Amino acid sequence: MTVLNNIHFSLLELSPMKEHETVSQTLANSVAYAQQADELGFNRFWMAEHHNMPGIVCAATSVLIGHIAGQTRNIRVGAGGVMLPNHPPLIVAEQFGTLESLYPGRIDLGLGRAPGSDHITSRALRRDERRAENFADEVTELQSLLGPSDGDSPVRAIPGENTNVPIWLLGSSLYSAQLAAKKGLPYAFAGHFAPRFLYDAIALYRREFKPSAVLDKPYVMLGLPVVAADTDQQAQHLATTSKQRVLALLRGHALWLKPPVTSMDELWSEQEQAQVDNFLGLSVVGSPVTIKHKLEMIVKELGVDEFIFTNDLYHSQDRHRALEILSTLKSS
Repeated sequence: MTVLNNIHFSLLELSPMKEHETVSQTLANSVAYAQQADELGFNRFWMAEHHNMPGIVCAATSVLIGHIAGQTRNIRVGAGGVMLPNHPPLIVAEQFGTLESLYPGRIDLGLGRAPGSDHITSRALRRDERRAENFADEVTELQSLLGPSDGDSPVRAIPGENTNVPIWLLGSSLYSAQLAAKKGLPYAFAGHFAPRFLYDAIALYRREFKPSAVLDKPYVMLGLPVVAADTDQQAQHLATTSKQRVLALLRGHALWLKPPVTSMDELWSEQEQAQVDNFLGLSVVGSPVTIKHKLEMIVKELGVDEFIFTNDLYHSQDRHRALEILSTLKSS
């Protein structure tokens, strides 16, 4: 028996792209990845929203969710997340109400308040940066649009109304933790790229949580970067792909998925190494025994209810092997 027996394992997908790969092939890889996760019993498969980032092809989040859901059978498929200030709540309600109607009981709607892009791209999206200040009100509006009709509202989400698509709040700071607690919603912390406020955010969420019609007690999902391989040495080698990607992000370069390297020493400065290590501070890298031990320690320390993993490896076979390893940890 392990503490992981009662912990759900899920996946966060950014559809990572190699420089000489087509978008079609990249998305086909994401479908195959989701299908394997479905077969292995993973709980959720969430698509992120990012714009104007060469190397990441998950901009049309709701379209991809429908595509993935249509080619899987049981796994929940959702947004991790929709950046709500980029979209009118009515449009989001119609899109996810449609998805829920097509794939009943399998759709999740995670919401974030970041742009998912740079400031220039935000303007191209017609994003009013002041809308982030109204995030709480727009979440309430979206909840209303997806809930039962009150009979009085002149604007209704058709489809969407009364689908009650599960809403999650996503965050990497204290704001969304506090709002999720206030609204009694499940909370997902973005530890896969922003570990700094992890402990404070989860503590705040649990401390201030108010039961709601959708949740009677706090529910925490933690995002983690994972690199699982048959040996610790192999995992450390494969992890250099993620390190190169974060380094490219810090330098403002394209985020192409690059093959692992023998050493990062010639690729970064000491300062850049420190920044990358901080970004990936919650990375879980290693063999099955090492991965299991690290995840058990996190559960015991933080009491999380679910993990959602990023698994950005260069070779598809390594990525799929990582899923096999993760799927065995609860029974080993």
